[in-house]
Parts: sequence; structure tokens; C-alpha cells
Amino acid sequence: MKKVYIETYGCQMNEYDTEVIRAILSNVQYQIVESEQNADIIMLNTCSVRENANRKVYNRIHTLRSIRNGEPVYIGMLGCMATNFRKTLLENRDLKLDFVVGPDSYNRLPQLLDEVLQTGDKAYDVTLSEFEDYADVYPNRKKGINAWVAVMRGCNNFCSFCVVPYTRGRERSRAPKNIVEEVKKLAEEGFKQVTLLGQNVNSYNYNRKDFAYLLNKVSKIEGIERIRFTSPHPKDFAHRLLHVVAENSKVCKHIHLPLQAGNTRILEMMNRTYTKEEYLELIDDIREHYKSMILTTDVIVGFPTETAEEFEDTYETMRKVEFDSAFIFKYSERPGTIAARRYPDNVSEEEKKERIIRLNELQNAISFKKNKAHIGDIHQILIEKEATRKSPDDFQGRNDGNKIVIIPGGDYKVGDFVNVKITDATPHVLKGRVI
Repeated sequence: MKKVYIETYGCQMNEYDTEVIRAILSNVQYQIVESEQNADIIMLNTCSVRENANRKVYNRIHTLRSIRNGEPVYIGMLGCMATNFRKTLLENRDLKLDFVVGPDSYNRLPQLLDEVLQTGDKAYDVTLSEFEDYADVYPNRKKGINAWVAVMRGCNNFCSFCVVPYTRGRERSRAPKNIVEEVKKLAEEGFKQVTLLGQNVNSYNYNRKDFAYLLNKVSKIEGIERIRFTSPHPKDFAHRLLHVVAENSKVCKHIHLPLQAGNTRILEMMNRTYTKEEYLELIDDIREHYKSMILTTDVIVGFPTETAEEFEDTYETMRKVEFDSAFIFKYSERPGTIAARRYPDNVSEEEKKERIIRLNELQNAISFKKNKAHIGDIHQILIEKEATRKSPDDFQGRNDGNKIVIIPGGDYKVGDFVNVKITDATPHVLKGRVI
């Protein structure tokens, strides 16, 4: 029985895919281990969204070779980098990879591994599928509180900066019945929360059953207390979906709504299909449905040709919306994307750095203000951890709005719901006591 160690990089979809891979390999007598030192085969499930992610994986491969100190080990790359760079990875003499497998080819992993082990030849399959959704695989998960559930795969948006449509293919949605069966099993296993996943999750569509329909179906499953979802696209937020998010008690009152830029010309170059004004109208619509909805976002600074004045539009948009938190990134050119082919990366690193610092300073101030406003409120939290690195005697959980809440240790355990009175706040966490 060969031992396999898997390292996961990037988004929640990669986390889910690793669980799918564990199930596929376990079913054919591969043993999953938790340390690279004990493995015969090492797999890196990779992300290709930013250049830094690529460098991290390349460095890790070299480190793994040195850790094993000449011991025989097979190393392979899975995920988005595998599809994005294809055969060149196997031809890279420095990496010395044995196999490369894309996100739609995991069901072929046992066959590909057999080829590598029996012949010593390199193997790869990075074929993109219009149909593969792994509906026939029940993921091999570690016990926990939250479970990721991929309800659809792929993306049809072709944002000009994004490599995902090229590494994960076109959109396809799983049948609602199949998803409900998976979530029912999760409830039987003790999971209290599910997070529904898709590269563009709110474009879910299966035989005219939309994402609002799916949320309502999942919410009827006994034992599941909270439902989250990520990541939606602003263009697919119909009123019907907003009603479900606002009114269904199990659907968490948190929407992660990527802005990417607050200037309409830049948004058009990004192929985001909405203007700044349309995005702000959607924010108003969301808050009309549920006034205290927790809103978070993604922003890119330094997109090609972005001027100082256009960056100020983004700054002012974030100041106006007042997101609860934001993931802010410098533009990173990705090979093969529309932006890489059409637009020169002509915003200097100094300008990108200055802009990201300014936006982070603004967002930290807003996050602190928003979090302080919760002091005195009572929140129900789901306990996720028995200790934190900075406060080993404390417990950590999240409220309905996905904010981290720290509480003193007590007579409760991971998986419990407790009511907490918020007593203090930082820009990043709330602190409180159980009542």
C-alpha cells in the first residue's frame, strides 16, 4: 500500500478538491498520510491566481527534495498550475516532477499513478471537461464544524485578469438532489455548517433550478444550522436570491461581493460586466433587503493603465460602501489571460505599493469602526477552536456574519453554539463573554 501526502494551496475549491482526491485514492488502497516524511508519493494541489503562489510552490518542491535527502519519492503537481503550465512542468529539469494532473482529471489519478510506479515514465492529464463534477465521489473529509461543498465547477466570465476559465473550464452545475444527499450525510456525521462553493456560485443553474432554489433546499436539512456560500458575482444577484439570503434563518447574513475596482473604465477593461454605479446600486439593494448585512470584498490595485485619479475612484467607493473587511491585492499578470495579451503591466511597483498601503489603511479604519459598533451586542457564535496561538486559554468562533469572536475558555466545546456579549473589538476580531 503506497502512502500519499497531499499539500493544498489557494482557494476553498482546492480544499474541497483535496478531499475528493483523498476519497478517490483511498478507494483503491492508497494510504493518506499527514507527513511528507512518511510518504512514497507527494502531491501539491496548486493555485495559479497570483505569481507569488507559483513561486511558493516551486520553492516547496525544491525543499521537499532536500527534506527527503535522496530517498526515493514521487512528486506530482495537481490543480490550476498543472493546467496552466501543462507539459512545460514535466520538461522543467529543475523541478523533476513525475506527474501533472489538472482539476478535471482526478478520477484518472489511480491509473496515472500506476503508470508512473510501474514504468518510471512521467504522466500527465490536464484535459478540461464540460461534464466532470465529481458527483459520484463523496469527499474524504477531516472531522470538523464546517464542510465545503462544491455545487458547481468552472467559470464562464473571462474576467481579463483571471486564469480560472483556462484552468478549470466552463461552468457546470451539480444536480440539486445530489448536493442534498451529500449535505444530509454531512449532517449525520455531525457537521453544523456547510459552505457552498463555486467559482461563480450564484450562477448555479441545473435544469432551471437556480441558486436561490438550492439554498432553500439545503436549508431544510435537519442538523445543518448555518449555510454560507462563496464566491458570488455581482451580475448574478437577482432579487429572488437576495430575498432568500435576507429571510432564510439558516443562510448567514454575510455576502462576499468582489468589487475589484471602483472605476468604470477599469471595470470594463477587467470585463467585469458592471459599472461602478451598478455595483453601488446593488449594495443599496442588499442593504434594503437586510440593513445590517455583513459585506466583504476583493480589490485589485494597479491594473494596467490605472491612473492615480482612477485609483481614487476605488478609494472613494470603498470609503462610501464601508465593507466590513476586504482582501486587497496588487495586480499580478497571469500568462494566457486577456489582460496579459492586451494590456502592458505599466503601473510601477512603487505605485502599486503606495495604493495597496492606502487602501489597507482605509479598510483597517473602517473595519475597526464597524467592529466597535458591535460592543454591547449579543451574538450567537459557533465555536471552531479550543485555543488560539496568542491566547491559549481562549476559544474562537464565528458569528453569523463570519466575524471571528474570541471568548474565554469555559464549560463548552468545539461545535457548540453559545451566546456572547461583545465587550471589545480590534479591526480583525471581536471579543466577548458567554452569557
